[in-house]
Amino acid sequence: MTMIQALRSAMDVMLARDPDVVIFGQDVGYFGGVFRCTDGLQAKYGKQRVFDAPISEGGIVGIAVGMGAYGLRPVAEIQFADYFYPASDQIVSEAARLRYRSAGDFTAPLTIRMPCGGGIYGGQTHSQSPEALFTHVCGLRTVMPSNPYDAKGLLISAIECDDPVIFLEPKRLYNGPFDGHHDRPATPWSGHAMSMVPEGHYRVPLESAAIYQPGEQLTVITYGTMVYVAEAAARETGIAAEIIDLRSIWPLDLAAIVNSVKKTGRCLILHEATRTSGFGAELLALVQEHCFYHLEAPIERVTGWDTPYPHAQEWDYFPGPARVAAAMRRAMES
Repeated sequence: MTMIQALRSAMDVMLARDPDVVIFGQDVGYFGGVFRCTDGLQAKYGKQRVFDAPISEGGIVGIAVGMGAYGLRPVAEIQFADYFYPASDQIVSEAARLRYRSAGDFTAPLTIRMPCGGGIYGGQTHSQSPEALFTHVCGLRTVMPSNPYDAKGLLISAIECDDPVIFLEPKRLYNGPFDGHHDRPATPWSGHAMSMVPEGHYRVPLESAAIYQPGEQLTVITYGTMVYVAEAAARETGIAAEIIDLRSIWPLDLAAIVNSVKKTGRCLILHEATRTSGFGAELLALVQEHCFYHLEAPIERVTGWDTPYPHAQEWDYFPGPARVAAAMRRAMES
C-alpha cells in the first residue's frame, strides 16, 4: 500500500469494527479528501459516519471534543496542518484538558489528522511542521509515521486511544519515500518493505520508536520524511549511522534513544521544522541529561531555518542530504 491507502485502510477497519467511530472534515466525504485518504468511505458507510464539515477548523475540533465527551470516537481532518491555528483554543483548552478538568469523568478520545511538512512546493501556508507546538501541551499525544505500515498501525492505535491524538502525516511521503534528492525521479512505495501492509486490524503501539537502520558509529534521532534523508546521508558518507524513527513524538520512547546514544557515543538530531524552540531542542536536552558521560562529541542538530517556508527557495530550506551529511562528518571528526 501507499501511505494514502494505508491510512484509508485504517479508517475503513475502524469504521467497520466500532460504530462509535465517525470521520469528518473539509471535503473528506463525497470528494474523499484533498489527498484522497478517505476516498470511498462515505459511499461505504454513509453520510452519518463520514461527512463534510464547513471551513471552520475551530468548529471541526470543537464538535469533535463534544462527540468524544458524549462517547463517540471522532477522527477529524484538518486539511493542512498550517490551518490548525484557528482550532488551537479547542485543542489546548478543551481536548487536552477535559480528562484532567473532569477528574476522569470525561475523556476526549479524538484523533486529529493533519498533512504536514514540505517538499511539494506548497509555500509558507501549506508546508509547516508544527509538531513542537503540540508537544508543549500536557494531555495531547503527538504522532508522525514515516511509512505505510506504521501509518496504519499507529492510526488504529490513535483511534482506540482515550487521549486526544494529533496525527501528523508527512504529505511528501503519501505516495513514496523521499530522500531529499528533489532532482531525481520520485520513488514509489511499491517494492519498499514498509509498504507491505496487512488488510485487517493491527496496532503499532504509541510511545514506541523504531530502529529504522542499525549502526555503531552515530545515532540519528528523527521522524517523518527526515528518516529517508538521514538514510541517504549515511549511505553517501559511508557512516554507520543508527537511525531512530521516533514515530510517537510525544510521549516518546526515551529508552530507545538512551540505549542507542550510549552505544554510539555520538548523536545527530534531525527535523524539518523551524530550528528555534523546535522539538529537536527538547531531544537535545534529553540526550544531554541522560547520556552526557557517554558522549564523545557535541550533539549536532540539523533543522529547517528560522523563517517562513519559502516557495522559491524550497530546497535551501529543506534539510537535505548535503546538510545532514556535513553534520554527520562534524560529529565523527569532533
